[in-house]
Amino acid sequence: QVQLVESGGGSVQTGGSLTLSCTDSEIHFRRNAVTWYRQAPGKQRELVAIVSRTGVTDYPDSVKGRFTASRDDTRSTALLQMNSLKPEDTAVYYCHVGLTSGRGTQVTVSS
Repeated sequence: QVQLVESGGGSVQTGGSLTLSCTDSEIHFRRNAVTWYRQAPGKQRELVAIVSRTGVTDYPDSVKGRFTASRDDTRSTALLQMNSLKPEDTAVYYCHVGLTSGRGTQVTVSS
């Protein structure tokens, strides 16, 4: 059974930075794109980054220029570097590799 291990969440002040990581099994990771989502209380889940199998990335306007997603196939790990964080970035962040989702990690940004 595929399991994703997420880490890196926490609490920061406005303008701070956090890096989330997501580790998968080798074969499953290599075969799939990585997507990062977030869900704030009372809101729908929102896509925040996509990393294709070849490392091509895409972001919504809400995080473009502040978030950077990447993947390291040698370590079967995906990263989401988040800079210039804002209170509206507060949410539970989920890593998806293919159709498999992690359990989520909380990010809290205080003003």
